[in-house]
Amino acid sequence: MGTEIKEGLIKELDRRVTDKILEPTNAALLKKLINNAENDNEAMMIAELGTTYKKTGFHFDPRLEKMSNDIRYFKKNQKLSFHTDDNKPTHKLIIGDNYEALQNLLIQYRGQVDVIYIDPPYGKDNMGDFAKTNYQNAITRDNLLSMLYPRLQLAKQLLAPSGVIFCSIDDRNQAYVKCLFDEVFEEKNMITCFPKKGAGGRQDSTYFAIVHEYLLCYANKPEMFKAGEVGIEKKYKYFDENKKLWYNLQLLRKWGDNSRKIDRPKLFYPIYFNSEKNKLSLNKEENSIEIFPMLDKENEGCWRWGKTTMQEAFVDKMVEVKKKGEEYIPYERLYENPEDETSKLYSSWIDDIDNSTGSSLVKAILPKEKFGYPKATDYIFKILRMANCKKNAIVLDFFAGSGTTGHAVLDLNENDEGNRQFILCQINEKTNENPNGIAYDVTSKRLKRIMTGKCYDGSKDFPWLNDNKPYGGNLDVYEIAKVLDSETSKGKTPFDVIDETLYGKEKFKSLKEKVQWVCEKFSNARKHL
Repeated sequence: MGTEIKEGLIKELDRRVTDKILEPTNAALLKKLINNAENDNEAMMIAELGTTYKKTGFHFDPRLEKMSNDIRYFKKNQKLSFHTDDNKPTHKLIIGDNYEALQNLLIQYRGQVDVIYIDPPYGKDNMGDFAKTNYQNAITRDNLLSMLYPRLQLAKQLLAPSGVIFCSIDDRNQAYVKCLFDEVFEEKNMITCFPKKGAGGRQDSTYFAIVHEYLLCYANKPEMFKAGEVGIEKKYKYFDENKKLWYNLQLLRKWGDNSRKIDRPKLFYPIYFNSEKNKLSLNKEENSIEIFPMLDKENEGCWRWGKTTMQEAFVDKMVEVKKKGEEYIPYERLYENPEDETSKLYSSWIDDIDNSTGSSLVKAILPKEKFGYPKATDYIFKILRMANCKKNAIVLDFFAGSGTTGHAVLDLNENDEGNRQFILCQINEKTNENPNGIAYDVTSKRLKRIMTGKCYDGSKDFPWLNDNKPYGGNLDVYEIAKVLDSETSKGKTPFDVIDETLYGKEKFKSLKEKVQWVCEKFSNARKHL
């Protein structure tokens, strides 16, 4: 927050004049008003008045944000935050209006976010009946565009120079939202619009079964953006950091013909696995688990190798053990051929992901909670791959919903030993299904369970654990608090309640430094310096 926003808005007005989108006289008046705006919110609303595409006839009637003299700031929720591993990144969940969340994120993350994905609430029932959403409980098209415009302006300032933003949208709103993205991110910075094939037709389809949606993609600076490629990661699921090679896993026991013990009795013998040391051996050691090649719980199978080959594979780290439920299963690593040059560009047509799997996954994690139409983790995982999401990337989703983007980041980190950080923003919208609010009942609980293996009440009774190991890691949960800009009570002023450490700063050594920082970063505080 601060002068950067006003300067950015004025620069945007100049661009619109150059592109003959905005009349010079109108731009001059808007600049004057922006320069005299009392704070960033007011400046954003003034700039929004100039959002008109005269060349195409695109226009919407702005619904302006409510103004107040409150200062909105991050306050840590200690009960929902948790820390499990100093060696893993600390992710963030921000509960509250994403407009205020984005303003606060700019204090620390301006120009640092590598990938943004959003799935905004664009309504339902073909834009007919009002949808129950977090924006005035009514997503008409003007409300949708008015809600998105200032948030996209803030998101643009968060993007790194090589950053990219993706937006899911349905077929009825794609044209309008694309025009808005053209306005904010510039049409020349559009990478593509991905058509996404779904699993089946909508129930309300009258003439044709609608089985598609869209994914808009814009780069901050296309000349600095490098898209991911289909290649090694398409063929191979795992990455060996030591060997710097990708690999797949196949069962170490024999399968198919001659896979029973009676077929190859010499290939039926125990191997031993020490889970604490992650060590495999042919000889029993202390705290080791005995593993036989079983076809199932009752039928004995056989290994694919004899003891000599098995021992060589242990030494070469060619065998990996994964836990599935209470069972430990050994696999052979099948490494890529470094000379296999098969990389190619991703297709702009997405037809290999079924988003309906998102619901079954959420149900496995939160069997007692309800959340409609969550995106599939595999879908966001693929988007991160298409974005060439580097291992230390910052990934933002400011319409987090059930937290699928966070889940996908954890999955990708697990896949290639990355240290990506996710930042999720979700308003705590209360519904009949989520009486405590979506952020409390769904988003935070999902992250807690998949990261730690248990919920906040200590319970572990959810099916996801039967087939998955918790990701670990750390989560800071913030809520949007407010303080009057004119508050003077001892211990309650903005300079007392705002915690600079939540914005990546060390504690200030003097009150003078703290006051100067607050007044610089929180625009409403300037009037009462």
